[in-house]
Amino acid sequence: MLYVIGLGLSDEKDITVKGLEAVKKCERVYLESYTSILMVEKEKLEAFYGREVITATRETVELESDEILRDADRVDVAFLVVGDPLGATTHTDLLLRADSLNIPTQTIHNASILTALGSTGLQMYNFGQAVSLPFYTETWTPDSWYDRMEENLRVGMHTLVLLDIKVREQSEENMARGRLIYEPPRFMNPHTAFAQMLLTESARHPGASDADSDAPASLCDPARTLALSLSRIGTATQRIVAGTLAELAQLSADDYGAPLHSVVVVGKRIHPLELEFAGRWCIGGEGGGWWKVAKEVYGVERERFH
Repeated sequence: MLYVIGLGLSDEKDITVKGLEAVKKCERVYLESYTSILMVEKEKLEAFYGREVITATRETVELESDEILRDADRVDVAFLVVGDPLGATTHTDLLLRADSLNIPTQTIHNASILTALGSTGLQMYNFGQAVSLPFYTETWTPDSWYDRMEENLRVGMHTLVLLDIKVREQSEENMARGRLIYEPPRFMNPHTAFAQMLLTESARHPGASDADSDAPASLCDPARTLALSLSRIGTATQRIVAGTLAELAQLSADDYGAPLHSVVVVGKRIHPLELEFAGRWCIGGEGGGWWKVAKEVYGVERERFH
């Protein structure tokens, strides 16, 4: 049996009882290490599970899946995934490969950022397409994510923006020379994310904020668009910051703290209850842009609950 098991978002204790029971009876236990990370070291997982944990890199999962599936028709093998195990297409591919080899499988779900973002107060049924924001370079600034975000904003839906992580990445030079030397891990901070979003916004809508310009109006004007940063969601140190895109872009990387991070761009269908709940973390308090833009741009009046 191949068990594909979600680990949740925080530490070794986030695994479900059913997941832990499965891990303890497995002959081999793999930990997928490239779509996300836990906030604890692998050794803590091993101590809690009572099993050796084998790190599975992207190369292992995508190019050497036969090793993961080896003998899984006769013995139990666990494949551990941070968050929910089916949040990334890589893992559905592994299940399909197992099925083609007549290996029985069982998926054990857990919390992921897609569900834990409810801690912002925003309702999941008001979200549109989720997008991924990669690190920009001097020569590469991919912006297909912007089109998906605009589609969401046109119908008033919120957008979850998943921020890039780089694990076991090679520099262009080392890759060209065939050297297996890897760069230190990098995790995108909201400070970088908002700077990149504003860069793409200005490239897509140059002059859109100029009243005399004939440029089409932007759906994501930084001073007129609400957003939130989500840091270490699901952990004891989670932090949420709300404000306009322009306000959030002014904060430093230190203001957001350690990884992992995500961002939400707020759509105009936001309900007053969502507005009030998320507004508890807004920049500037009662005098911040969160409330002003909500009323003047989004057309949402506050509901008082005290």
